[in-house]
Amino acid sequence: MTRRGAALEVAVLGLLHEAPMHGYELRKQVNVLLGWGRVLSYGTLYPCLKGLGKAGYIVADEAEDPEGRGRRAKIVYKLTAEGKEHFAQALEDSGPSAWDDETFGVRFAFFARTDAASRVRILEGRRSRMEERLDNVRKAGQRKRDRVDSYTLELQRHGLESVEREVKWLTELIDRERSGGYPDEQDNTNNTGITTTEK
Repeated sequence: MTRRGAALEVAVLGLLHEAPMHGYELRKQVNVLLGWGRVLSYGTLYPCLKGLGKAGYIVADEAEDPEGRGRRAKIVYKLTAEGKEHFAQALEDSGPSAWDDETFGVRFAFFARTDAASRVRILEGRRSRMEERLDNVRKAGQRKRDRVDSYTLELQRHGLESVEREVKWLTELIDRERSGGYPDEQDNTNNTGITTTEK
């Protein structure tokens, strides 16, 4: 499975973990969650849903037409117990695939369901990857500065500033996690992301 395919799978499972959804709503929510540069097509979403269904992670139920107009029933997708377990296992992965460009945003969106140690590992891995990228961009810029036009230099400067901002943001997140995380997360969830009332 491609990295983008794996990210889509985690996104779908995570959204269905919150509530059952039909295809249109699921596509809309995945687009918001993933923030990819292009809109997710049904031609990409439905094969993913089919694969998740075949694996036993989701089930598709036909919803009744509430107005009784004889319209075609909408198919509502629901997470199975196996799907919940598979999603939890996916969130435990804090290796290199969790901090690459295709996956990091999805994993970050479900940080409330990820344990603190994994969050720190993912953030540190992402920061290390971005610092490496920053170093490469700076070196490449110094070598090519005399051979490129003003527009290319401007694009390089924009890329450099974007990576510098992300490194700064990641450092702030890591510091916050090491000092106890977000106060509302400590008060309302345990390490599995399950809401609790006891303190």
